[in-house]
Amino acid sequence: MTSSSDVRSPARTGAGLALRGAVLGRPGAPVLDGVDLQVAPGEILTVVGSSGCGKSTLLRTLAGLLPPLAGEVTQDAGPLTGPAADRALIFQEDALLPWRTLRANVELPLAIKGLPRSERRAQAESWLTRVGLAEQSRQLPHRVSGGQRQRAQLARALAGAPRAVLMDEPFGALDAQTRAGMQDLLVEVLHGTGATVVFVTHDVDEALFLGDRVALLGAGRLLAVRDVPRPRERAAHDDPARIALRRDVLTSLGS
Repeated sequence: MTSSSDVRSPARTGAGLALRGAVLGRPGAPVLDGVDLQVAPGEILTVVGSSGCGKSTLLRTLAGLLPPLAGEVTQDAGPLTGPAADRALIFQEDALLPWRTLRANVELPLAIKGLPRSERRAQAESWLTRVGLAEQSRQLPHRVSGGQRQRAQLARALAGAPRAVLMDEPFGALDAQTRAGMQDLLVEVLHGTGATVVFVTHDVDEALFLGDRVALLGAGRLLAVRDVPRPRERAAHDDPARIALRRDVLTSLGS
């Protein structure tokens, strides 16, 4: 029998997200124009482009923090009109509450859902174990490393069983080794959750490793969306199809 605190049990089906003819930005300052993009339930879509091209604007629009200036933004074919509990947003800054332990931070979305204290504690401990932080669960955020804080932020986001996880360059401030470890961890912990992921990055190699598809932004618009060859393996960077895609992405972005 599976317990209610088993974090490996599948979440709800991932959210289907879409933009149709969308103009994104703030009133009087549009950043992206005429965006047509569909994100399939359960896929990992990575988004790449140079600084200031509108990656974060796209993500905040999908989070419901920025309404479109024109066009449509939908979730599961219905209007996306604001933030919702089934969409989790993860930033480059860990955004953990500094006065709460790692466990208490991970418990937060479960407390908001009204889970009993014993159940949310068990689920938080289970998620922290899954991301390799069992021994740090009672530490305050300032007592652990940046990579560990990002692991805790990931655990907090997934503990709430979101249908979509929106990630804004979450590993950008980490060193190369820690960053690679976090990429591997993300793929591992997402397995079986069913969550849809939109992952913004300026790193093309990160985008091609993580993404099922990669969306290219530039010149105020969506330039293209490309399928990424599989399998998702570190050694695959030498695969001719992966090399060709990387070259195409860099050419499209003007790099």
